[in-house]
Amino acid sequence: MAGNIAAIRKNYSHKKLLEKKAAANPLDQFTKWWKQALAAKIIEPNAMTLATASADGVPSARVVLLKDFSKEGFIFYTNYNSFKGQQLSDNPKACLLFFWKEVERQVRITGLVNRIGVETSEEYFQSRPHGSQLGAVISPQSQVITDREWLETEYKKLKKELKNKTVTRPAHWGGYLVKPVIMEFWQGRPSRLHDRLQYSLLADGSWKLERLAP
Repeated sequence: MAGNIAAIRKNYSHKKLLEKKAAANPLDQFTKWWKQALAAKIIEPNAMTLATASADGVPSARVVLLKDFSKEGFIFYTNYNSFKGQQLSDNPKACLLFFWKEVERQVRITGLVNRIGVETSEEYFQSRPHGSQLGAVISPQSQVITDREWLETEYKKLKKELKNKTVTRPAHWGGYLVKPVIMEFWQGRPSRLHDRLQYSLLADGSWKLERLAP
């Protein structure tokens, strides 16, 4: 079995990433690649691995969905009392990873994390499907529950109670902003000689661009 796994490989060859074509600001470069990911019709291009760590450095990772980005950073939403919420409270740093295999690209973002404003979280919550709103209310995310039946029973009870009513956003649910300090753009190339361009935030607010060995 191990031999079969070891034989799985792909020789990347679609595109290249050179300094002379890269944007001076990594958010501009991300915007360019984001538009190209959309054009390539990638399934859930906003799916990203979110890595966090406890105060003593124990890591944890899971896939979440990007819900907005701007010059300020990258936004996702979750339950503040969840395991990732607890880790972000203890250690407000995170790493995001996008893997767009259809275009042979990765983007890695390391940054500082803060909760976003209540108004923005409220606006997004009210834009969600009714069922997703109900799920956010009834789910004690990351906590041990008795079984699936308990979850579905609580959902049905709340659905009946709030039929044709506005769902109030729970105070423990909202958004986080990941403000990048390092962003790496990875483009697959033949013979594993991949292109890796890394932007590092400097004290004056400008970005330093460097090439990393693959």
